[in-house]
Amino acid sequence: MELTPFFFGLYKLVKYGLYPLTWVLLLMGATTLLAFLPHHPGRLRWVRIGAAGSLTLLLLISTPIVSDQLLGRLEAWHQTPIIPAGTRYDAIVVLGGGVLDKGTLRPTIELTSYSRDRTTCGVDHYLQGHAATLVVTGGDVSVFGSGPKDVDEMKRWAVRLGVPERAIITETQARTTYENATGTRRVLGPASILLVSSASHLARATALFQKQGFRVTPAPCDFTSKNRPQDSWHDLDLFDFIPNDRALQRTREAVIEAAGIVVYWLTGKL
Repeated sequence: MELTPFFFGLYKLVKYGLYPLTWVLLLMGATTLLAFLPHHPGRLRWVRIGAAGSLTLLLLISTPIVSDQLLGRLEAWHQTPIIPAGTRYDAIVVLGGGVLDKGTLRPTIELTSYSRDRTTCGVDHYLQGHAATLVVTGGDVSVFGSGPKDVDEMKRWAVRLGVPERAIITETQARTTYENATGTRRVLGPASILLVSSASHLARATALFQKQGFRVTPAPCDFTSKNRPQDSWHDLDLFDFIPNDRALQRTREAVIEAAGIVVYWLTGKL
């Protein structure tokens, strides 16, 4: 069952509560509130615990050695497939990863790096002859009003890279990974597909598409990790222990993906 506009907006809002930075801000806010209340020895103890806890949590979620392990375990879920020569699928399915609207500074609509990398990967598989059809899926994810759709720019990018327009099928309504799967089922029916998305996203996406009756070969791309988690310890250096904003983003992606797997499993969609 697809989300109504109201529940889609609620879904987007709830996601902010899953962001690790939100956890830090809530803990800091509670600690600040306690600090401004009338002095009390017992309350001072909780202020100290809150301050130390906020700092510790921020250090953990923004340190590369932590974020790389979390996201790397998701990216290692599916290995890059070795496709024998002559193997053909009914379609290559590429999942949208967002689009950037034009404005007073950005002159044109642009794909996010996620959508661009996924589309490029899908085109590469198409040019290798793995399928005669390229499906791109992703609609307007605006909560208020309307905005551009992922698939329009993904199709334009695929054509620029050499895919004939007649070989591309667009699924224009999906706003979530579950809707990617159900929408693709409507345009393709049950089929054998090469499923292309970011490596960290495929653990969830593959299970959702399989639940819809597809015979799925996952094709991960857009890796952020160089090595499998168990192999990464050999390449550690000083900078892996220094917090940075890139590590914070990776932790957020890992938490969102893990939460998505749990929620879809609890609702029977996996």
